[in-house]
Parts: sequence; C-alpha cells; structure tokens
Amino acid sequence: MAGRYDGFVVLAAMRTGSNLLADRLNQIEGLRCHGELFNPHFLGAPGQQAAFGVSRAAREADPMRLLAAMRAATPDALTGFRLFPDHDPRVLAALLADRRWAKIVLSRNPLESFVSRGIAAKTGQWQLTAVKTAKAARIRFDPDAFEAHLGALDDFRRHVRAVLQKTGQGAFHIHYEELGDPEVLNGLARFLGVEAQLRALSSRLKKQNPADLRECVTNPRAMERALARRDRFGLDDPPEFEPSRGPAVPRIQAGACAPFLFLPILGAPVETVVDWLARHEIAAGGATLMPAFDRKALRQWKRRHPGHRSFTVIRHPLARAHESFCRYILARGPGTYGAIRERLAHHHGLALPEDPAEAAYDAAAHRAALLGFLGFVKRNLSAQTGLRTDPAWASQTALVQGFAAAAPPDLVIREERLAASLAYLEEMTDRPHLPVAGAPPPPAAPVTLADIYDTRLEAAARAAYQRDYMMFGFGAWAPPG
Repeated sequence: MAGRYDGFVVLAAMRTGSNLLADRLNQIEGLRCHGELFNPHFLGAPGQQAAFGVSRAAREADPMRLLAAMRAATPDALTGFRLFPDHDPRVLAALLADRRWAKIVLSRNPLESFVSRGIAAKTGQWQLTAVKTAKAARIRFDPDAFEAHLGALDDFRRHVRAVLQKTGQGAFHIHYEELGDPEVLNGLARFLGVEAQLRALSSRLKKQNPADLRECVTNPRAMERALARRDRFGLDDPPEFEPSRGPAVPRIQAGACAPFLFLPILGAPVETVVDWLARHEIAAGGATLMPAFDRKALRQWKRRHPGHRSFTVIRHPLARAHESFCRYILARGPGTYGAIRERLAHHHGLALPEDPAEAAYDAAAHRAALLGFLGFVKRNLSAQTGLRTDPAWASQTALVQGFAAAAPPDLVIREERLAASLAYLEEMTDRPHLPVAGAPPPPAAPVTLADIYDTRLEAAARAAYQRDYMMFGFGAWAPPG
C-alpha cells in the first residue's frame, strides 16, 4: 500500500489497552493491526508458534523477514503490530530509526496497568469478551514490584522519546482513556494516512476490572502510604540543566606498560595521580606517559592491556571549586582563563585583584571572591550565563558520566582515601606499592580553604553542586588530616 508510511508499530506495555487499540484500528478500512509478533514466547498470540509462514526460529535468525512477510500478506492495507519493552530489541532499534514506520505510543495510568496485570496473572484471564465469564480477584499491592514496574516503563518511554527527538520524528500519543473516543481514533487514522473514518465504535472486548483500585487490592492502606511517599513532581530531584559531556578521550592518561587508565577530573588531585602513574610506568619498564589518546588509540591500548583498571578521583565540591578558582581564575599567566576572568569581574561582580599577592587581597577578600565564583558556577550549571561550562567547574557527576561512554571507571576514588585506594589498585594488578606524594597547594591561593571556611561557603557549594552532593554522598567539607 503506497503512502506516507510502510507500516506502523504500537509502542505499549502489558495491560495498557493494546488489545483494545488493535481492535479499534481493525475496524478502520485500510488498517490492519496484528498482535505481539515479537513476544519472546510466541508469535502474535499465546500458543502461536508461526505467523505469515515464518517460524520462531526463523524470526530469531532474521526478525526483518517477519515484517516483510506481514506486509506482503496484506498488500491493500497499512499493517502494524504491537511492540512491548521486553520484545526483540533489534526490531525496536530498527523501527525507531526508520521514518517509513509510523509510531503510536499508547500509555495508561501505571497503577491501573500494574494492578490489572497482577489480577490477570492470578486469574489467568487476559481478555474479556463476555461479562458473564469475568473472573474476579484481588491482589496484594507490592511497593517494590510497583517501583520496578514504574522504572521499566520510564526507561522505555525515555528511550523512545530520545531516539525520536534525535532523529527529528514525531509519534501519535494516545492514552487508554481515549480509546473510546471516535474523534481521537479518526485523528489517528489521518495520522497514518488513511482516509476512512469511524462513525461508531463496537468491540468484542470488555473492561476487565471496572472496580475502584482500592477494591482491587487486599491492602489498600499500604498502597496509599506507598504512593504518598512518591515524589510526583520531582521536588527531591536536583535540577539538571547542565549540558551532558563527551568522554574527553584526549585527557585520559596512561602509560605504554603500566595497566592503569586514569580519568582526570580538573580541580581534583590530578598532578598527584599523574606523578604516581608516571612512576609506575618507569617501574614497569616504560619511559613516559603516552601522548593524548583518540578513540582508536584508546581501544588499541585496552586490547594490549588485558586486566587493566580504569579509575578517577573525585574531590569535595567546595575544595574542588576553590582549587579551580585559584588555578584558572585568580591566577594570571599561561594555562589560566584570562578572558573568563575579565567577564567574571565585569559582568558577574567578582572583585579580583591584578595580583593575588597584593596586601589588600586578604582572607576576607578571598572568601568574598570565592563566594562570588560559587554563585557564578550555580548559574552557569543552570544554563543562566553566556559562558561555557568548563571541565574545571562542571559537575563531577557529568564528567564521570562522560568518561563512562569510552572508559567506564572500575573505581571512583575519593581524595581522602587516595593512598589506600591506589594501593588497592596496585594489589588488584600485582604491581609494586609506590608511595603517593602529597597534593600541591593550588597556585595563587593567598590563604588555604581551612582559613576561610564557614557554613556560608558550604551552603554556596551545595547550591552550585546539588547533583554531586546527592550522587556521591558528600557531607560538609572538613580539612584534611
């Protein structure tokens, strides 16, 4: 059938009304909706082991063959089928990327679908065609199982949405409650490019659990308490306006001989670890650390070093912000951010001295400047400034996530446990123990963080780095020792 689409796929989950939607679509001339063709246990319907002349074994070997056979079987209609999160992921990937396949996204109140699925599993009745044959049952609401149900649904929907967004495609979204609205269904037909329209609805399928949800479970109070604990509006979620980061492959450090892959986070104790890594390289018979990687060189290094260990080192957000501020903003000269320094001074109100060593720039002035920098970082990570989000003050959460795309860390080391953690890496790889040098003080720092620390600085750091405090469990900063 020539037209805008070659076929359509109903992206849904169990007990969301996909059978009813298929029944409605099959009432529209020019449309034909099949069942769960890629269910891992059957083809199309329970007990069915072949469809359109394609067996389960043939489907597993070549899933696209089944789609071609489906379309060939009904050349005068636009054909489709239902695809669930646990069905063949090869088919999902192929069809999401194919603009010639229309996407219909069906959703339902997840609590309703969860309870409905539990009752169906208990009674064995997955469809109802006659009310007199209805089987009634109640289930015990399991909060943990419900959370898993929600998580699986969210993961599936996020994945579908992300692929459609990145490929510039749209989908027709329909909710369970709208399956009885002819105008919505006619809109779906127009979306699919079919001229025929429904004038009235008829269906052999009946709603299975019309009772109030509280009457469908044996422990309604426990269900209410569990639902009340859910943060429906994300009040406990830190805002995530910070741009995602790439893997920063050129910054990854390694030697030709030693089996360590270091994922450096700017503002953390990078020099200390690089020194340790370089001494291990010499001990292993090498000379110097390798030049900057690209992705190909990184893959080759991994193949040459079976049993290697990758790691990164994180630092308390306040200590890291102080390090980055002193090293890149307060200091002058090569390697510093002079242009950003000027912008911070003129447009963000930071009182920065021409020379950090001048007498007027004392502890009080340094504390005020650091507070101003933390305020800038908060706005910068919230996409409220015109300046780039530099790796020197990007959240450690985003940096680790970026590294993970190319080199997932075996170990995330906390600075206060650096020596013990590096010794653990040495033990894991049968390498000699080498002492760890103390971290050098940040350049241009007129005073230490311990000299100016107070609760206001801690609160400013927490406001700027909510994700890091939550994701890594940081508490209040304490001086080392």
